[in-house]
Amino acid sequence: MGCFFYRSKFTGMIRKIETSDYQNLIQIWESAVLNTHDFLKEEDFNYYKAQIPTYFEHVALLGYEENGVLVAFMGIAGENLEMLFIHNDFRGKGIGKQLIYHAIKHLEVANVDVNEQNIQAVDFYKHIGFKVLKRSALDGQGKEYPILHMGLEVNSY
Repeated sequence: MGCFFYRSKFTGMIRKIETSDYQNLIQIWESAVLNTHDFLKEEDFNYYKAQIPTYFEHVALLGYEENGVLVAFMGIAGENLEMLFIHNDFRGKGIGKQLIYHAIKHLEVANVDVNEQNIQAVDFYKHIGFKVLKRSALDGQGKEYPILHMGLEVNSY
């Protein structure tokens, strides 16, 4: 994926993530997860926090900058949205919608896996147009956090 910039109708900008951004991504992830994943056990939170940088290498990363500050990011692999995190101070401002619509329109994203217990995220993806296709009792690491596998209906965009 080449370097590009995308201006939204908001004051922010979607841009490619560089390796030098990884520390900021971890801070965004931590802020988002602490405020949306209250079902996570502390030891699992710490486990995922240690693992998150290794996931970055397996996805195309895009971030959202607001006034020159990175406040959100998403990771995409093929047609799958693998991660979408918005710093808690910037949630509810339409940034997640901007990122997901960009991913659907420009990167052909059609699927997402989401923690069933993260009701806000499940409702967000349903609002965008994703439907639950199936459920897994365990997450990708074999932990007891059920995952909903969601997809867009064909030709919904």
